[in-house]
Amino acid sequence: MEIQIKESTTVRPAEETPKHCLRLTNLDLFLGTSHVPTVYVYRRPNDCTNFFDAGALKEALSHVLVPFYPVAGRFGKDENGRMEVKCNAEGVLFVVAEASCVIDDLGDSFTPSFKLQQLVPRVDTKDISSYPLLLLQVTHFKCGGVTLGVGFHHNLADGMSALHFINSWADVTRGIPIKNLPFIDRTVLGARVKKGDSPTFNHIEYGPPLSLRNDGAQLAHRPSNGSASSAASVATLKLSLDQINTLKAKVRKDQDQDECKSNIRYSTYEILAAHVWRCTSKARGLSDGQECKLYINVDGRSRLNPPLPSGYFGNVLFFNTPVALSGDIVSKPLIFTVKKIHEAIKQMDDKYLRSALAYLEHNDPTTIKHGAQAYASPGFKLNSWMRLPIYDADFGWGRPISMTRTKINYEGKAYFVPSPTNDGSASLVISLEPHQMEFFKDCFYDF
Repeated sequence: MEIQIKESTTVRPAEETPKHCLRLTNLDLFLGTSHVPTVYVYRRPNDCTNFFDAGALKEALSHVLVPFYPVAGRFGKDENGRMEVKCNAEGVLFVVAEASCVIDDLGDSFTPSFKLQQLVPRVDTKDISSYPLLLLQVTHFKCGGVTLGVGFHHNLADGMSALHFINSWADVTRGIPIKNLPFIDRTVLGARVKKGDSPTFNHIEYGPPLSLRNDGAQLAHRPSNGSASSAASVATLKLSLDQINTLKAKVRKDQDQDECKSNIRYSTYEILAAHVWRCTSKARGLSDGQECKLYINVDGRSRLNPPLPSGYFGNVLFFNTPVALSGDIVSKPLIFTVKKIHEAIKQMDDKYLRSALAYLEHNDPTTIKHGAQAYASPGFKLNSWMRLPIYDADFGWGRPISMTRTKINYEGKAYFVPSPTNDGSASLVISLEPHQMEFFKDCFYDF
């Protein structure tokens, strides 16, 4: 696939915007290090004119950048060397391109790949003050379809806030006023921790990654040459509504047979996450005595008390990390792992989140290890996009048929996405070492 750039421009706010420095919170500093690349895929409707017209998109974008003005800023550092956003209205990058192929050449499931990576602009990030915080690329395909590539810097916003911006831009393009204006003041999050407050929980989610045990049992699923591959394999695996209901029925049966019977109604995510954690442990061939750590996150906006203001714009994702032995995850009834995950999520109340904020106040969030070091075996990160409005970006030409990341940089990371047709199905996008992926696929559909 060849991409030809037709236009590259900077879009600035349509009106004068506040000029000041926006202090990043500890959650902003912990979660963010780079632009998060995602891509929306659109089919061209029949008899459609001005499909993804660049002029209309840029005009609407300039107006949305007025209330969302930090997006048009640049990073800088304060007198103490702490990263901040300089709200200076320097603008966002907007690129128009043409592809040499058709949308279907991207694959049936639009799995993250090198092809998808070409659909999001890339910039030199060595100098933090030089690059835009939002990168956009509209790519037109031979079939008439279009992709919208988005690179939203994670230091600026989490997924919910990024979607708030993109969906507001889509609404304005259609002539609809912004439904929920962004709340820019991030001091309301820092104010949840008083000076001198100490954490009241042992936050192992921010602790060092677990180490692999050095025993022969760990070698079960190594490739024949005895070494692990450095290149991750990425796959998209779909579960139909019937398959999801089968897993739920299995858990209900486990509940009925559990000696500690309960009437807890476990969420779809908790059940699917338990199933994926089990399959990952099997695929990795971990020994029974190996401790495994599952990284999950929750949106703290409504869990804090009082909740953050509607439209809070920034990062509000908190981690929790249930830990269990591989032997228990693999061999015990699925309800064992479901309960582990349920208890971890249940723990994420106002008291726990305030304790996490206090922990990050006492520990430099930029030095806490996460990402490749943490999610490699025996760690694993599993996100859920099931409740995110990822298909609401209708710019006036219809909803996207897909929205996904363009790449997953390392193994040990996965996320669930809902069906774009709202048929109750879900797809897992997962990255593992290549020699583990086939084991995982066999296990994933064996229930």
